[in-house]
Amino acid sequence: MKQVERLPHENSKDYAVRAIRENIISLDLEPGMQTSANDLTGQLGVSRGPIREAFNELSETGIVIVYPQSGCRISLIDEDMISEARFLRRTLECAVVKEAAVKVSDEEIQQLQENMALQRFYLENQLSSKLLEADNQFHRKLFEITGKQRVYGLMRNFVIHLDRLRSLTMITIKDLKIVEDHNSILEAIMEHNPEKACEQMRKHLGRDSVDIHEIRKAHPGYFAEL
Repeated sequence: MKQVERLPHENSKDYAVRAIRENIISLDLEPGMQTSANDLTGQLGVSRGPIREAFNELSETGIVIVYPQSGCRISLIDEDMISEARFLRRTLECAVVKEAAVKVSDEEIQQLQENMALQRFYLENQLSSKLLEADNQFHRKLFEITGKQRVYGLMRNFVIHLDRLRSLTMITIKDLKIVEDHNSILEAIMEHNPEKACEQMRKHLGRDSVDIHEIRKAHPGYFAEL
């Protein structure tokens, strides 16, 4: 597992949830992998109780399967779950980006531009995990612009299924269009053009439906049977 820094005042269970979640998304905890509280307690530096609680909370999203007395298994990537996550994300983010194009301030545009500069740097230097982090920050900022941070939090709990595919995309697909897509979305926002912003967002979020076939071929053991 990769190390995840514990936040100030973060209790043990919340830290365990966040650390395990981040390792699932980054594929350091691989699809199909078996693990347990005993396995993770030394790596996370927390006792078994909070880790078991974290497993139970994550199991509610279907990303792990808990076996009483014997730990859990990281779920295989399920294309049906990805389809639902994609639908949720497309519905919410297209609505949010339209509103952001109307409400965005000059300061917020500058913040998005700074994020774009980071994305370009990470892409050019092949820092895929950092690029995914900046990608998430770009999308989260749109929810902040529209005052819908809690909606973003609720969405993130389910789209973990899609996030693993996004991580695999950055590993597998060489001709990434992520930064190019975000730049087109930002241009539409700067033009205060809600319909164009929505169109560009829809195009961006639709890319993984094309990529999944190539990714499944490259990593067949990560996917549940169709």
